[in-house]
Amino acid sequence: MPMPSHRGWIMPESPIRKLVPLARQAEARGLKIYHLNIGQPDIKTPQVGLDALKHIDRSILEYTQSEGLLSLRQKLAAYYNRFGIEVDPSEIIVTTGGSEAVLFAFMACLDPGDEIIVPEPAYANYTAFAISGGAIIRPLLCSIDNDFALPSFDEFEKMITKRTRAILLCNPNNPTGHIYTAEEMEHIRQLVKKYDLYLFSDEVYREFCYSDT
Repeated sequence: MPMPSHRGWIMPESPIRKLVPLARQAEARGLKIYHLNIGQPDIKTPQVGLDALKHIDRSILEYTQSEGLLSLRQKLAAYYNRFGIEVDPSEIIVTTGGSEAVLFAFMACLDPGDEIIVPEPAYANYTAFAISGGAIIRPLLCSIDNDFALPSFDEFEKMITKRTRAILLCNPNNPTGHIYTAEEMEHIRQLVKKYDLYLFSDEVYREFCYSDT
């Protein structure tokens, strides 16, 4: 019988989803469970979005362009323009969620054996995405003692090898919730420029900020 690939054997199970059936079993026994394993907001979906879905007047939902609907990409470009970030709709690709975006970025930019420095704690599925592309996650531990701020410039430099190709940040961080300061981001900018690295910026929680940070 054909066997799965080596990549298939070493692909880790998602620890996020692994806990779900255990939580459901506990709930069935009458226990109150707080689901901290998955980023499921309890914020209501905006009514304007729900109304738009209710009033779709198209009888055929066909394939769209590979890069995504132009109207959506124009709206996304306008969103970033509000923050002084100049981006053209032609530079935007719409993906099936943030996870696919990270996976596509790894596949497009990295070769087997390339290394990615990732501050930890980090989103658990980054490891699976790296394995899919043959890349290697190099974790750099952050400390709860300073609210999980990024390690120093020197600590990042010590992690860089001839195989290092990228730094990956999740900002605001999943799972710690830490929001990186302008000074921290400037250090990262200096690093990627100095060593000619990619910077993968996962900002899926960018609207979940409740301060002026």
